[in-house]
Amino acid sequence: MKQQILILGAGFAGMWAALSAARLTDLHDRNDIEITVLAPQPELRVRPRFYEAGVENFAAPLLPLFAATGVKFIAGSAKEIDVANKQVWYHTAQKQLAALHYDRLVLATGSQINPIVPGAHEHAFDVDTLESAAHLEEHLHQLVEQPDSYARNTVVVCGGGFTGIELATELPARLRAILGNETPVRVIIADRSPVVGGRYSEDLCTVIKQASDELGVEWQLEADIASINEHGVKFKNGDFIASNTVIMTMGVQASPLTAQIPATRDSQGRLHVDQNLKVVGHEDIYATGDVAHARTDDKGNTALMTCQHAIMLGRFVGNNVAADIIGANPLPYSQVNYVTCLDLGAWGAVYTEGWDQVVKSTRAEGKKIKIAITNELIYPPKPEKDIAFAAADPLAPFV
Repeated sequence: MKQQILILGAGFAGMWAALSAARLTDLHDRNDIEITVLAPQPELRVRPRFYEAGVENFAAPLLPLFAATGVKFIAGSAKEIDVANKQVWYHTAQKQLAALHYDRLVLATGSQINPIVPGAHEHAFDVDTLESAAHLEEHLHQLVEQPDSYARNTVVVCGGGFTGIELATELPARLRAILGNETPVRVIIADRSPVVGGRYSEDLCTVIKQASDELGVEWQLEADIASINEHGVKFKNGDFIASNTVIMTMGVQASPLTAQIPATRDSQGRLHVDQNLKVVGHEDIYATGDVAHARTDDKGNTALMTCQHAIMLGRFVGNNVAADIIGANPLPYSQVNYVTCLDLGAWGAVYTEGWDQVVKSTRAEGKKIKIAITNELIYPPKPEKDIAFAAADPLAPFV
């Protein structure tokens, strides 16, 4: 009977965990270990690009890659983690209930928007999933069929984080392409911060404000949203913005499956893990990507919910879960380098380095870096065993 490594999720963390585990078992010539990925689709959905147009193109197939590396894939959605009996219950593609046993479990089920604003679920859009981003794109193209009005021409983006900023700065050009260059479109970011881009470094905030001003993107600051309805957004101070297109980008939480594991979680629902990415208090369960509260260095920094961290967390957790079974030494997770590259629509992009977010490149130069990252760097490797295993090495350079 083969030892079973079960990985829940085929996002950045889950895909790289599978490849890294397969790499180590191959290096040790261990044919008695089976690596299985359970996920709804056999594809990597490139979520960092969902703010762009053409979202239906942002999914990379994984079956050829898994076949080349000896990873088993099962289509299904995990529903219940039975920690006591070491099994996961899931719904198959045919909606039937089935179970999988594991010797080691890797939770890589990512995160999702969970807005608590009244009316958000019924009346707001988001770019959290490929399906919801496609729904928004379809809605934007249908705006031209509506009567010309302030509400039709106004988009409110709720949340001034990276996703909100990238989406908002992309929208003026997209809206004018749909509604016409003479249409007085308005894109407004509603954010709780008292200053534009307030959660980021002063250096980066300056660039964000400059780009927003040049693109005509407005900021509604110190904005505490009371509710959303079919007519627009109401704020707790009594203000109201009429809009037929309200988009939520705030309220991101770890997958609710984390709540099924009796362990410590942070305010976003992420499981606390040790330096080897093992869930604290559990010998056979690991967490990675957006469901892991993991320290990146010895300076107190923790991994963020970004593909930059998910990729490396996946590489390390895959190596370490396989090492656990093999009896090899694990590699403590470390990711000292931190960069950001924020797309700012037609203005360009801004690239920063370090946790203090020192700006290194802007405008067209920054855009070249952004395109290289989102169009190449974060995509899966070629479905060739040697290439995939070399890329899955936790110690291979990334950023």
